[in-house]
Amino acid sequence: MDTRVLPPVDPQPRVHGRSWWPGCWATPRWGVVVERVLRSPRLKRLMDVTVSGLALTGGAPLFLMVMLAVWCSSPGKLFYVQRRLGRDHKPFGCIKFRTMVQGADRQLRRTLKTSAQLQDDFRHCFKLKNDPRITPVGHMLRRTSLDELPQLLNILRGEMSLVGPRPIVRAEVERYGDAIHQVLSVRPGLTGLWQVSGRNNLTYAQRIALDLQYVARRSILLDLVILWRTVGVVLFPRDNGAY
Repeated sequence: MDTRVLPPVDPQPRVHGRSWWPGCWATPRWGVVVERVLRSPRLKRLMDVTVSGLALTGGAPLFLMVMLAVWCSSPGKLFYVQRRLGRDHKPFGCIKFRTMVQGADRQLRRTLKTSAQLQDDFRHCFKLKNDPRITPVGHMLRRTSLDELPQLLNILRGEMSLVGPRPIVRAEVERYGDAIHQVLSVRPGLTGLWQVSGRNNLTYAQRIALDLQYVARRSILLDLVILWRTVGVVLFPRDNGAY
Protein backbone atom coordinates (compact mmCIF):
# COMPACT_ATOMS: atom_id res chain seq x y z
CA MET A 1 0.00 0.00 0.00
CA ASP A 2 1.35 3.42 -0.92
CA THR A 3 1.42 5.27 2.39
CA ARG A 4 1.60 8.57 0.56
CA VAL A 5 -2.16 8.39 0.04
CA LEU A 6 -2.90 8.00 3.75
CA PRO A 7 -4.60 10.88 5.58
CA PRO A 8 -2.07 13.17 7.27
CA VAL A 9 -1.28 12.47 10.92
CA ASP A 10 -3.36 14.78 13.07
CA PRO A 11 -1.15 16.45 15.71
CA GLN A 12 -4.27 16.41 17.93
CA PRO A 13 -5.39 12.71 18.03
CA ARG A 14 -9.17 12.54 17.88
CA VAL A 15 -11.58 10.12 19.50
CA HIS A 16 -15.09 10.20 18.04
CA GLY A 17 -14.16 13.43 16.25
CA ARG A 18 -13.06 15.23 19.42
CA SER A 19 -9.53 16.16 20.34
CA TRP A 20 -8.46 14.35 23.51
CA TRP A 21 -4.80 15.38 23.38
CA PRO A 22 -3.86 17.15 26.63
CA GLY A 23 -3.01 20.78 26.00
CA CYS A 24 0.11 20.48 28.13
CA TRP A 25 1.46 17.96 25.63
CA ALA A 26 1.01 20.31 22.66
CA THR A 27 2.95 22.97 24.59
CA PRO A 28 5.57 21.04 26.58
CA ARG A 29 5.58 23.09 29.79
CA TRP A 30 6.38 20.06 31.92
CA GLY A 31 9.85 19.71 30.50
CA VAL A 32 11.80 16.93 28.85
CA VAL A 33 12.00 14.77 31.98
CA VAL A 34 8.24 14.51 32.45
CA GLU A 35 7.78 13.84 28.74
CA ARG A 36 10.20 10.92 28.94
CA VAL A 37 8.40 9.52 31.97
CA LEU A 38 5.01 9.67 30.26
CA ARG A 39 6.45 7.88 27.22
CA SER A 40 8.44 5.36 29.29
CA PRO A 41 8.05 1.74 28.04
CA ARG A 42 8.69 0.51 31.60
CA LEU A 43 5.86 2.61 33.03
CA LYS A 44 3.55 1.43 30.24
CA ARG A 45 4.49 -2.19 30.93
CA LEU A 46 3.88 -1.70 34.66
CA MET A 47 0.42 -0.34 33.91
CA ASP A 48 -0.26 -3.25 31.54
CA VAL A 49 0.64 -5.89 34.11
CA THR A 50 -1.15 -4.16 37.00
CA VAL A 51 -4.42 -3.42 35.20
CA SER A 52 -4.65 -6.75 33.36
CA GLY A 53 -3.86 -8.69 36.55
CA LEU A 54 -6.54 -6.83 38.49
CA ALA A 55 -9.04 -7.22 35.63
CA LEU A 56 -8.47 -10.98 35.42
CA THR A 57 -8.88 -11.33 39.18
CA GLY A 58 -11.85 -9.04 39.64
CA GLY A 59 -13.51 -10.08 36.39
CA ALA A 60 -13.42 -13.82 37.12
CA PRO A 61 -17.24 -14.08 37.56
CA LEU A 62 -17.79 -12.31 34.21
CA PHE A 63 -15.31 -14.64 32.54
CA LEU A 64 -17.19 -17.66 33.87
CA MET A 65 -20.52 -16.27 32.64
CA VAL A 66 -19.13 -15.65 29.14
CA MET A 67 -17.55 -19.10 29.03
CA LEU A 68 -20.87 -20.67 29.98
CA ALA A 69 -22.67 -18.64 27.30
CA VAL A 70 -20.15 -19.70 24.63
CA TRP A 71 -20.38 -23.35 25.71
CA CYS A 72 -24.20 -23.27 25.50
CA SER A 73 -24.32 -21.38 22.18
CA SER A 74 -22.78 -24.07 19.97
CA PRO A 75 -20.53 -27.13 20.18
CA GLY A 76 -16.82 -26.45 20.11
CA LYS A 77 -13.95 -24.94 22.03
CA LEU A 78 -14.40 -22.01 24.41
CA PHE A 79 -11.50 -20.04 22.96
CA TYR A 80 -10.26 -19.20 19.49
CA VAL A 81 -6.54 -18.60 18.99
CA GLN A 82 -5.40 -16.85 15.81
CA ARG A 83 -1.85 -16.11 14.72
CA ARG A 84 -1.20 -12.36 14.73
CA LEU A 85 1.94 -10.26 14.36
CA GLY A 86 3.37 -8.61 17.45
CA ARG A 87 6.21 -6.23 18.15
CA ASP A 88 9.19 -6.62 15.80
CA HIS A 89 7.09 -8.85 13.49
CA LYS A 90 7.07 -11.72 16.02
CA PRO A 91 3.96 -13.93 15.63
CA PHE A 92 1.87 -14.88 18.65
CA GLY A 93 -1.43 -16.61 19.39
CA CYS A 94 -4.09 -13.93 19.95
CA ILE A 95 -6.74 -15.37 22.30
CA LYS A 96 -10.45 -14.60 22.06
CA PHE A 97 -13.67 -16.19 23.20
CA ARG A 98 -15.04 -18.21 20.31
CA THR A 99 -17.80 -16.28 18.55
CA MET A 100 -18.21 -18.50 15.48
CA VAL A 101 -19.32 -22.04 14.82
CA GLN A 102 -16.70 -24.77 15.01
CA GLY A 103 -14.76 -25.09 11.75
CA ALA A 104 -15.41 -21.46 10.80
CA ASP A 105 -12.13 -21.13 8.87
CA ARG A 106 -13.07 -23.97 6.53
CA GLN A 107 -16.60 -22.61 6.18
CA LEU A 108 -15.21 -19.19 5.23
CA ARG A 109 -13.59 -20.60 2.12
CA ARG A 110 -16.86 -22.20 1.07
CA THR A 111 -18.82 -19.02 1.84
CA LEU A 112 -16.51 -16.78 -0.21
CA LYS A 113 -16.83 -19.07 -3.24
CA THR A 114 -20.57 -18.38 -3.37
CA SER A 115 -20.33 -14.61 -3.94
CA ALA A 116 -17.91 -12.23 -5.64
CA GLN A 117 -19.31 -9.44 -3.45
CA LEU A 118 -18.39 -11.32 -0.29
CA GLN A 119 -14.90 -11.85 -1.67
CA ASP A 120 -14.54 -8.10 -2.27
CA ASP A 121 -15.86 -7.30 1.21
CA PHE A 122 -13.40 -9.70 2.82
CA ARG A 123 -10.45 -8.37 0.82
CA HIS A 124 -11.41 -4.84 1.88
CA CYS A 125 -11.39 -5.30 5.66
CA PHE A 126 -10.70 -9.02 6.33
CA LYS A 127 -14.18 -9.33 7.86
CA LEU A 128 -17.74 -9.95 6.70
CA LYS A 129 -20.38 -7.58 8.04
CA ASN A 130 -23.16 -10.18 8.01
CA ASP A 131 -21.05 -13.23 8.65
CA PRO A 132 -23.24 -16.37 8.74
CA ARG A 133 -20.65 -18.19 10.84
CA ILE A 134 -21.16 -15.99 13.93
CA THR A 135 -23.35 -17.49 16.66
CA PRO A 136 -26.11 -15.43 18.36
CA VAL A 137 -24.00 -15.19 21.51
CA GLY A 138 -21.03 -14.32 19.31
CA HIS A 139 -22.85 -11.28 17.92
CA MET A 140 -23.40 -9.98 21.44
CA LEU A 141 -19.80 -10.63 22.47
CA ARG A 142 -18.43 -8.84 19.42
CA ARG A 143 -20.72 -5.85 19.75
CA THR A 144 -19.62 -5.33 23.35
CA SER A 145 -15.99 -6.41 22.69
CA LEU A 146 -16.28 -8.99 25.48
CA ASP A 147 -14.88 -11.62 23.11
CA GLU A 148 -11.48 -9.90 23.45
CA LEU A 149 -11.21 -10.21 27.24
CA PRO A 150 -8.93 -13.30 27.07
CA GLN A 151 -6.31 -11.06 25.45
CA LEU A 152 -5.57 -9.93 29.01
CA LEU A 153 -3.54 -13.15 29.13
CA ASN A 154 -1.62 -12.03 26.05
CA ILE A 155 -0.87 -8.79 27.90
CA LEU A 156 0.47 -10.57 30.97
CA ARG A 157 2.68 -12.68 28.69
CA GLY A 158 4.14 -9.53 27.13
CA GLU A 159 2.72 -10.18 23.67
CA MET A 160 0.23 -7.31 23.73
CA SER A 161 -0.44 -4.07 25.57
CA LEU A 162 -3.63 -2.56 26.96
CA VAL A 163 -3.46 0.16 24.32
CA GLY A 164 -1.74 0.00 20.95
CA PRO A 165 -2.19 -0.54 17.22
CA ARG A 166 -4.56 -3.22 15.94
CA PRO A 167 -3.12 -6.75 16.10
CA ILE A 168 -3.01 -7.78 12.44
CA VAL A 169 -2.69 -11.08 10.59
CA ARG A 170 0.20 -11.66 8.19
CA ALA A 171 -2.07 -11.28 5.15
CA GLU A 172 -2.60 -7.61 6.07
CA VAL A 173 1.09 -6.67 6.01
CA GLU A 174 1.15 -5.64 2.35
CA ARG A 175 -1.76 -3.26 2.97
CA TYR A 176 0.47 -1.21 5.30
CA GLY A 177 3.40 -0.80 2.90
CA ASP A 178 6.45 0.78 4.52
CA ALA A 179 4.30 1.87 7.47
CA ILE A 180 4.26 -1.71 8.78
CA HIS A 181 7.69 -1.34 10.39
CA GLN A 182 6.56 1.67 12.41
CA VAL A 183 3.30 -0.01 13.45
CA LEU A 184 5.09 -3.18 14.56
CA SER A 185 7.70 -1.26 16.52
CA VAL A 186 5.35 -1.43 19.54
CA ARG A 187 3.11 -4.10 21.05
CA PRO A 188 -0.40 -4.33 19.56
CA GLY A 189 -3.21 -3.30 21.86
CA LEU A 190 -6.33 -4.79 23.39
CA THR A 191 -7.84 -1.42 22.54
CA GLY A 192 -6.63 1.62 20.64
CA LEU A 193 -7.56 4.72 18.70
CA TRP A 194 -9.40 2.79 16.01
CA GLN A 195 -11.59 0.91 18.52
CA VAL A 196 -12.89 4.16 20.01
CA SER A 197 -13.11 6.01 16.70
CA GLY A 198 -15.57 3.88 14.75
CA ARG A 199 -13.82 0.53 14.26
CA ASN A 200 -15.12 -1.14 11.11
CA ASN A 201 -17.04 1.99 10.12
CA LEU A 202 -13.64 3.43 9.16
CA THR A 203 -11.87 2.85 5.87
CA TYR A 204 -8.76 0.69 5.92
CA ALA A 205 -6.58 3.73 5.20
CA GLN A 206 -8.09 5.50 8.21
CA ARG A 207 -7.30 2.52 10.42
CA ILE A 208 -3.67 2.58 9.31
CA ALA A 209 -3.50 6.35 9.84
CA LEU A 210 -4.82 5.93 13.41
CA ASP A 211 -2.25 3.22 14.12
CA LEU A 212 0.54 5.47 12.89
CA GLN A 213 -0.87 8.38 14.84
CA TYR A 214 -0.87 6.37 18.04
CA VAL A 215 2.71 5.14 17.58
CA ALA A 216 3.95 8.67 16.91
CA ARG A 217 2.08 10.28 19.84
CA ARG A 218 1.82 7.45 22.37
CA SER A 219 1.99 8.30 26.06
CA ILE A 220 0.48 7.18 29.35
CA LEU A 221 -1.92 10.14 29.21
CA LEU A 222 -3.25 9.13 25.80
CA ASP A 223 -3.50 5.50 26.95
CA LEU A 224 -5.64 6.53 29.93
CA VAL A 225 -7.96 8.57 27.72
CA ILE A 226 -8.38 5.66 25.28
CA LEU A 227 -9.04 3.22 28.13
CA TRP A 228 -11.70 5.55 29.54
CA ARG A 229 -13.37 5.89 26.15
CA THR A 230 -13.19 2.10 25.70
CA VAL A 231 -15.28 1.62 28.84
CA GLY A 232 -17.98 3.79 27.26
CA VAL A 233 -17.86 1.85 23.99
CA VAL A 234 -18.26 -1.45 25.86
CA LEU A 235 -21.07 -0.26 28.15
CA PHE A 236 -22.92 1.68 25.44
CA PRO A 237 -22.03 -0.08 22.16
CA ARG A 238 -24.69 1.51 19.89
CA ASP A 239 -23.20 1.79 16.37
CA ASN A 240 -19.56 1.42 17.31
CA GLY A 241 -18.56 -0.40 14.13
CA ALA A 242 -18.07 -3.76 15.86
CA TYR A 243 -19.07 -6.90 13.96
